[in-house]
Amino acid sequence: MAEPAERVDETSGDGDEPEAGGSGVLRVFGRQLKRFRLRAGLERPEFGSLTGYSVSTIAAYEQGRRVPPPRFIDQADEVLDAGGVLQEMKEEVARAQYPAFFRDAARLEAEAVELWVYATQAVPGLLQTEEYMRAVFGMWRPLLDEETVEQRVAARLARQHVFERRPAPLLSFVIDEAVVRRPLGGRSVIRGQLEQLMLVGAFRNVEIQIMPLDREDNAGVDGPFTLLYRAGGDQVAYLEAQGRSTMVSDRREVQGIASRYGIIRAQALDPRESSAFVEKLLGEV
Repeated sequence: MAEPAERVDETSGDGDEPEAGGSGVLRVFGRQLKRFRLRAGLERPEFGSLTGYSVSTIAAYEQGRRVPPPRFIDQADEVLDAGGVLQEMKEEVARAQYPAFFRDAARLEAEAVELWVYATQAVPGLLQTEEYMRAVFGMWRPLLDEETVEQRVAARLARQHVFERRPAPLLSFVIDEAVVRRPLGGRSVIRGQLEQLMLVGAFRNVEIQIMPLDREDNAGVDGPFTLLYRAGGDQVAYLEAQGRSTMVSDRREVQGIASRYGIIRAQALDPRESSAFVEKLLGEV
């Protein structure tokens, strides 16, 4: 879990405020950014006006306390005549926006040609609406500070670009019925989330299935998991609980999880039945 970010005064100059949290790559990027800014002879206010960012935001980027968006990195590289040095770090910087336990999974997810997800606690992140995300992050304990929530929401929304990739990856989700019945965030939030499931479930490369509560057989009693398939044929399983994660690459273990997912899919409602189920649930909320 990210450390609470320190507040930086809007009028702060070029003094080195203490660093808080932030990953190593953010601190490296921040030092490079500051070095190029000083080389260009720009104070933070002047640099901020050229890029459209506040002094405090520039300071946070330079100290590795916030994740700069790709647009800012492109602007900074051009304004500071960095010769592509800052842009080359863009991918690593983007990964830093995720919690440490999820960074490897985020990289694999972005490369996957096929993704299978079994969800028992909340709607999978790739399917969440922004309002549902905020409700989920708002319920974390200990509480996340506002800056961290905004960072996590932006990161999760960025992951949903997977739906725009070409060629499109094949995405399969099995969601426990309790998840779609749990009104996280209130009635309007869950209604919007159910509508999102209907919308995304209509994509040709996406299958969403509901595991009914009244099933006497459920091969998913061990809990949620994600299976990722890469272009080379490699299969990796991702397990997560209580802020900790495990990447499983042993072929025998992964095959066992894949077999389990096949059984889970067979036990759940099929995609057409699941769509009808969600539509009926929408009429009840």
